[in-house]
Amino acid sequence: MPPALPQSVLKTCLPAVVDERVRLLICGSLPGEASLRAERYYAHPRNQFWRLLEVVLDEPVAALPYEERLSTLLRRNLGLWDVVATARRQGSLDGAMREVEANPLSDLIRTLPHLEAVAFNGGTAARIGRRALGHTRLTLIDLPSSSPALTLPLAAKAERWAVLRAFVTFR
Repeated sequence: MPPALPQSVLKTCLPAVVDERVRLLICGSLPGEASLRAERYYAHPRNQFWRLLEVVLDEPVAALPYEERLSTLLRRNLGLWDVVATARRQGSLDGAMREVEANPLSDLIRTLPHLEAVAFNGGTAARIGRRALGHTRLTLIDLPSSSPALTLPLAAKAERWAVLRAFVTFR
């Protein structure tokens, strides 16, 4: 008899990082194993999210302690969340998600009076997020995934992510 396949485990997203000043919300799909264990967005050391944001913000953030990273984002009117509230998944890949329950993005955006745009970090986030927000007046932006699983070079990703600069507050 072949060995049993590992069971997928119910995973739950992290809380939204937002305040009333947010102009741009970046949504991933669902945090990977390293991020869920650390209870921190984009905690896997090979994920390029924080390095991509350095290009967008024109400010070093990757080396900052996590809480300072989040403070920097909010100070620059940028928020974070995920399009998936819960899903069953073995491992970290989006393709392994089953029984996906979407987050109430429409409810969140109603609480953000200055929100102008929602950016989706990767194809899965864009597919689920656009389904939820297809009726919105907001600018919706599809980004290449910051995940190391997407082998697009960092410079090419950064070029595509640079569009976010239009929604970031520079002081």
